This record gives sequence, C-alpha cells and structure tokens, in this order.
Amino acid sequence: MIQRIQTVYLSLSVVLNVAFLFTPLFGKISDDPSAWLSSTHYAALAFSGALSLYTIFLFRDRVKQMQWITYTVMFQAVVLGSAVGVVVSLGGFGTYLWDELASLGLPIAGVLTQFLAKASVKKDHELVKSMDRIR
Repeated sequence: MIQRIQTVYLSLSVVLNVAFLFTPLFGKISDDPSAWLSSTHYAALAFSGALSLYTIFLFRDRVKQMQWITYTVMFQAVVLGSAVGVVVSLGGFGTYLWDELASLGLPIAGVLTQFLAKASVKKDHELVKSMDRIR
C-alpha cells in the first residue's frame, strides 16, 4: 500500500531536497564561476527528488522499489559530496560558516531517510516472503 512507512521516508527525502534549495549553502554552490559544480549539483538534486517521488509509486514491486532507492541514494551522495566540497573550499570552519554547516545537515538527513526507506522496503519484502511460505 501507499500508506507504508517508506512512503513517509521518501516523501521526507523529497521535502529535504526542496528545503535545501533555500539554504545559504545552496547559494554558495550557485555562485560557482565555472558553473560545472552548480549544474552537476542541480541535476543530482533534481534526479534525487524525482526518483524519490517515482519510487513511492512502485509500492507493488518491492524488489524494483529497492533498486530505485539505491539509484536515488547514488544521486543523493553526489549532492552530499558536492555540498561537502563547497563547505571545505569556503575555508576554515569558523564561526562565520555555521549557516553553511547547518545547511549541510539537509543532504545528510536526505541520505539517512533514503537508507531508512530501503530498510523498510526490505523488511516488508521479508515479511511477505515469510507469509508466502506459510501459505
């Protein structure tokens, strides 16, 4: 069903990706003069959000849903990696970077929610397999 806990996790992942668009760190990423980092980050963020939404509607095929969550985690890892790279390139971790460091928590939470969604799908899959054995 669509009311399962992994739907909540994947929806939360989409919300976290959208919320990242309004953080100071995203503004620093957008200020990239060569534009290769920002365009990569935009694409990975869009794919991660879109795949999370798409994966919600694969609730009938749990194996395929787990595969797509894995792809989503890969895109989210690119988002996290580029965000970490920008924070590191901004300089030392002083008091003026607290907003950027707090912004870094959103991609980390996005990866965490996707891992939790995958674990929930796997748990459901194992439950259904055990019920099939009982029949």
